[in-house]
Amino acid sequence: MAARHLITGQAGEELAAAFLIEKGMKVVARNFRCTSGEIDLICEDRGTLVFVEVKTRSRSVRGEPGEAVGKSKKTRMVRAAALYLSRNRAWSRPCRFDLVSVLFLVGETAVEHWEDIIDVRDGLDSGHAPWQPW
Repeated sequence: MAARHLITGQAGEELAAAFLIEKGMKVVARNFRCTSGEIDLICEDRGTLVFVEVKTRSRSVRGEPGEAVGKSKKTRMVRAAALYLSRNRAWSRPCRFDLVSVLFLVGETAVEHWEDIIDVRDGLDSGHAPWQPW
């Protein structure tokens, strides 16, 4: 049997995907993983590729879910997105990074969506190649 936090995370991702679909987005990939990092959901929103981080908590004891996206996570997201764009020959596509926060509380579930949470320059270190669009 899977660990409780994995079950909670998977339930949060399913809820986040349904929430984004209801907002009119199309989910094109889930759990894109590479050596650089992971993207929970990759969606399309009116022609824009959206790389979505989903943060799920079953209670707010350790802070709000969105507070868990720090500089290192942003760096991993940007690197994983760059690899996705390269593999899919999609560098010319507009894209952004969003966050969906899912909080499971007793008797209720709260879902929040923040668009454009990363300025890609914040997710790159000084070693990135100057020819990259980011």
